[in-house]
Amino acid sequence: MNIGTAALQSGLPPKTIRYYEDICLLTADRALNGYRDYSVEDVYRLRFVQRSRSLGFSVDECRQLLSLYTDRGRANADVKAIATEKLGEIDRKIAELTALRQMLGHLVGNCHGDMRPECPIIDGLSGLARDQ
Repeated sequence: MNIGTAALQSGLPPKTIRYYEDICLLTADRALNGYRDYSVEDVYRLRFVQRSRSLGFSVDECRQLLSLYTDRGRANADVKAIATEKLGEIDRKIAELTALRQMLGHLVGNCHGDMRPECPIIDGLSGLARDQ
C-alpha cells in the first residue's frame, strides 16, 4: 500500500511516517516505481509506535519496544522493565505538577482580583512574598 493508505490505516500523518523512516524506526519496501510500499505488518508497527508515543515513550524507547515487539523470543520482563521505568517517570511528573498546582492555587486564592496594585501573585512569582 502507498503512504497515504498506510497513514489512514495507522492514524499517523504521512509526514510522521516519513520521519520515522528517516530515523530508521521503520523501513518500507520500495515499489518498482520507487514509491514506498507498506505492508499490513508495517501498519501494525506504525500503530504500535503511535500507541507507545501516546503513552509518553520517547522515540528511543519506542525503538527498544519495537525491537522487543518483533522478537518472539523476548522475555516479558524486558518489556515490563521499560514500562515500569516510564511509569516511574509519569509518577514523578504528576508529583511535580501537583506541587505546581498547589503553589499556583495558593497564589490565586490569596489574590483579591480587585483594582488595587498589590498583587500576591506578582509578589509570589517575584519571590517578594518569601523575602518579607
